[in-house]
Amino acid sequence: MAAKKLPQIPGYSNYQRLPSMVLGFHGCDASVGEAVLKGKVPHLATSANEYDWLGGGIYFWENDPRRAMEWAIAGMNNPGITKGKITKPFVVGAVIELGHCLNLMSRHCIEELKVAHQLLVSASKAAGVPLPENKGGGFRRFLDRAVIETLHLSREDADKEVPAYDTVRAAFREGEPAYEGAGFEEKNHIQIAVRDKARIKGYFRPICD
Repeated sequence: MAAKKLPQIPGYSNYQRLPSMVLGFHGCDASVGEAVLKGKVPHLATSANEYDWLGGGIYFWENDPRRAMEWAIAGMNNPGITKGKITKPFVVGAVIELGHCLNLMSRHCIEELKVAHQLLVSASKAAGVPLPENKGGGFRRFLDRAVIETLHLSREDADKEVPAYDTVRAAFREGEPAYEGAGFEEKNHIQIAVRDKARIKGYFRPICD
């Protein structure tokens, strides 16, 4: 019996390169933010947790400094949710060129994600190991991270030339309903993970709103 052929990651789409610049906001400790703003370090640190929602990258809340500050305050009050210790919540702004973007609000990219999941399932079965699972009510996304990282690796190994992704972008529903009967939640947001640091054109100190 012939071996089942593995699915192939879809090729390049003309609409995956996003020409827009967006503003991203990163919640952290003041010592980290000030070091970046003063040029003591060139960039914020890349996150590489096994449960990161969008895989490896530097994480930002798109156009939402308030959510970034809420995250930094939550990290101060509950140290278990962040890698670094936060004693003074702080927000750093960044100008981000999305570039070649794995935009998980587009049909093409969701199809890529589905194929990557099939590849991960096949690899897990071959290795005799269980698939990762999302846990903590969806806040620790072990499975999603593994699928996204499989997608990136598969593009590197593809027979046809497909460019690497610079950024990953997705919308998330989070929190309680905004009002009774609402279809919107209080903490809905768009998150960006920047994989190619060259896509960050500069950092700035946000004006508090």
